Amino acid sequence: MAWETIEHSHLPIRGLNLHVAHSGPTTATAVVFLHGFPEIWYTWRYQMAAVAAAGFRAIAPDFRGYGLSDQPPEPEKATWKDLIDDLLAILDHLSIPKAFIVAKDFGALPAYSLALNYPDRVSGVVTLGIPFVPDENSAVFTELPEGYYLSRWRVPGRAEADFGRLDVKTVVKNIYILFSGSEFPNAKEDEEIMDLVDPSTPLPPWFSEEDLDVYASLYEKSGFRFALQIPYRSSKELTGIANPKVEVPALLIMGGKDYALKLPGFEDYIRSGMVKNFVPNLEIKFIEEGNHFVHEQLPDEVNELILKFLKT
Repeated sequence: MAWETIEHSHLPIRGLNLHVAHSGPTTATAVVFLHGFPEIWYTWRYQMAAVAAAGFRAIAPDFRGYGLSDQPPEPEKATWKDLIDDLLAILDHLSIPKAFIVAKDFGALPAYSLALNYPDRVSGVVTLGIPFVPDENSAVFTELPEGYYLSRWRVPGRAEADFGRLDVKTVVKNIYILFSGSEFPNAKEDEEIMDLVDPSTPLPPWFSEEDLDVYASLYEKSGFRFALQIPYRSSKELTGIANPKVEVPALLIMGGKDYALKLPGFEDYIRSGMVKNFVPNLEIKFIEEGNHFVHEQLPDEVNELILKFLKT
């Protein structure tokens, strides 16, 4: 199995015990993997095995409030800065002066914030599914239909009521099925997001029942309280920098069938190269058959791109 060589530790970080999965030589160049939602460290199992086998030190934390990491005492007061400060503290605790950052989905936001605010700590950034977006008021965040999951889950209590009708395993299963599609997930006025998935729909072929059990067991432990605050309900103002420009080397990997490409202006922002106005050293790679979970769906192709970037 891809994760047989992965070890696990809990680190005392800023008053919480944060879980970190790790593999590879401790003296090697570090590659830190940041998960999205509904993921945890396990989402990187294939990539961790590949980079460790190539001689790198793979590190995948569960963000505070996720997976095997502690919950903060007041999740509703959490901010993105908490995640960034945690990451810096993890690097310091592990005596890592500089690392590559590989991030999926909302993990791209703290990854790029690190690169902007602490460029001396970041060797390069790889993001999957999300490019650098400099302004939280851009169309990517604001011009969304009312029935889109981002719009719905921002409303306190809405997702809690929706998820609460189902067991945790079914919620995770539904999100994986829904986000694996190429269609824009948008609920009607009399529907909730969980209603968009037919209960008879099978799991994607690349996502096993064993995988689902791992995710479900970890969300049964953590719940969704923190996960709904970060990323959905906390301000996305991360950089604090006017006219930000990411100078470190960067790679964006997109699945060509990722539903996110149907966000207003999103695909044009990437394919036109407009994003390079803010990330001049960016390489863009599309895996045309890939979906939102391309790193789990097509791990060999993603691993090849990541390893090439790390070795350049």
